[in-house]
Amino acid sequence: MEQKKFDLNSFIGMLLLGGILLWWMNIQKPEEATNPNTETNTEKTVSLTSKDQKIVDNNFENDSLKQAAFKNKLGAFAYSGLAGKEGVTILENNFLKLTINNKGGQIVEALLKEYKTHDSLPLYLIKNNNASFNVNFGTTDNRILNTSDLYFTPKLSKNGDINVLSMKLKVSETKFLEYRYEMKPNDYRVGFSIKSQGLGDIINSSQQINLNWKLSSFSQEKSLKTENTMYSWYYYKADGEVDYLRPGNSEVINDLNWVSFKQHFFSSILTSNKKFNNATLTSTDLAKDDDKEHVYTKLYELNTPLALTNGEFNYDMQWFYGPTDYNLLKSFKGTDLDETADLGWGIFGTLNRYVFYPVFNVLKGFVGNYGLIIILMTIVVRILLSPVLYKSYLSSAKMKVIRPEMEEINKKYPGNENAMKRQQEIMAVQRKAGVSMMSGCIPALLQMPVFFALFKFFPTNIDFRQKSFLWANDLSSYDIIFKLPFKIPFYGDHVSLFPILASIAIFFYMKMNQSQQANMQAPPQEGMPDMSKMMKYMIYFSPIMMLFFFNNYASGLSLYYFISNLLTIAIMLVIKNFVIDEAKIHAQIEENKKKPVKKSKFRERLDAAMKQAQEQQAAQQKARSKK
Repeated sequence: MEQKKFDLNSFIGMLLLGGILLWWMNIQKPEEATNPNTETNTEKTVSLTSKDQKIVDNNFENDSLKQAAFKNKLGAFAYSGLAGKEGVTILENNFLKLTINNKGGQIVEALLKEYKTHDSLPLYLIKNNNASFNVNFGTTDNRILNTSDLYFTPKLSKNGDINVLSMKLKVSETKFLEYRYEMKPNDYRVGFSIKSQGLGDIINSSQQINLNWKLSSFSQEKSLKTENTMYSWYYYKADGEVDYLRPGNSEVINDLNWVSFKQHFFSSILTSNKKFNNATLTSTDLAKDDDKEHVYTKLYELNTPLALTNGEFNYDMQWFYGPTDYNLLKSFKGTDLDETADLGWGIFGTLNRYVFYPVFNVLKGFVGNYGLIIILMTIVVRILLSPVLYKSYLSSAKMKVIRPEMEEINKKYPGNENAMKRQQEIMAVQRKAGVSMMSGCIPALLQMPVFFALFKFFPTNIDFRQKSFLWANDLSSYDIIFKLPFKIPFYGDHVSLFPILASIAIFFYMKMNQSQQANMQAPPQEGMPDMSKMMKYMIYFSPIMMLFFFNNYASGLSLYYFISNLLTIAIMLVIKNFVIDEAKIHAQIEENKKKPVKKSKFRERLDAAMKQAQEQQAAQQKARSKK
């Protein structure tokens, strides 16, 4: 067989034919449509402060079918509607970072830069679609539109040191609905306005226009019970008064100035220059105290009609996304937003505003450790209350001196038939000695407002949040020295040390106070309960109650009660051993007995009533003896 040889001419010919074929196929490809105003038929939408870019299909201008469909669905808002650009704009200052979406022109992320969650994650008030803001309105061509479904055109600019973001929902260049955001460098407040231009003949003013804002609040703190049940509230100001809405309720409110979606230490607030009328406020619980997998605590919602001015939107509002800090909110003059800090009602709130916060602010100015601030505050409070404690102990010493005389009266007038006479004589002895049973109660009553005021002060003061002291890593929440593998009813699944120390301190304080209280009580009388026995039970009941109740409470509060009881014990020892002289008290009482006692009008009426009751009792006994 003849061997084939390589044919060079045939190989070159085949290469030429292949090249001609590729050239012919290439020139037969259809030309791509080009837009003279753009480089390609796709358009880049760029976050105005971010390097990230998102490519979005936008063939609206070249697709007549799309134009017809959007025109049919959205009418005048067709172009700025579903054909708008995807994208976000970031407004940012030293405290706050807001991400605003073109779709709906609304805030989709609100990050507080200076704070973390209890597990050290970035603290967002808005993220992952937990909030929505929408204006619902009708048009003159019988369409109902929602701004949350439509695309706004963003434009970022600066006005001095203020960042300004204009979000326009355009009908044309001269006709639009605008959301305008204005952010200052160091502020949690963001100016917000809803205004329109040239829409008087497009928006149907005869139909109700509704603003709807809702937010599912994230759980940010370690204790769900204290965060959700005790300190998360829907606050609002209407008719010049601040009030709150209980969870699970819905109310219709008029003359509404602002609403605050409060989450223990943080709040999302919307204020308006025009009052809302016929506004529906709704608060819903989303978590239970034993829900360990919870993400949200409450659902807050505002649904209110908006009024047009000459056929146009014209609302100046303001957002606040930040800490519920009393000192900060108080600086917003004329708003009453500081009342959302939850300092307590009546005298308790007054004490916090005008006593404890001023003292705290002074101490904060030169002491950096917040545990030491609590100790110093405790010392200040105990010093201020020491005159009350002295009065109480002095009354106890006086009662101790006259106690033998009261026991003699009990022996002199035995039996129930002499109860009135016995009581009258005992009161006469006390009056001559210059002592009163009420003198022992009044000091305790005077200390109660302080107790309840501080009960609000420590758990709501954001300055204590995530501040550590000794073994407690967060003075605004409970400390943990041991995690239990099970949950004890009313106690919890952990052991806190500060409540244990406070319970021990209150036990020894009540032990010391037992003898003082025994002196303050008149000798037991027939037919009357023996209060000394009740006091013995209280010595054990109060520390146990403290232990269970405060195990899930702020460790700063337990630290205060621990130090407070230690200081009270120390002050009582000083008064007993170095201030009170029972011999001098006895001599003074003897002098008082020699002086005539002038009766008040009330005392005269009381003595007359007791004498009359005594005579009636004697007459009844005489009548019974005749039978």
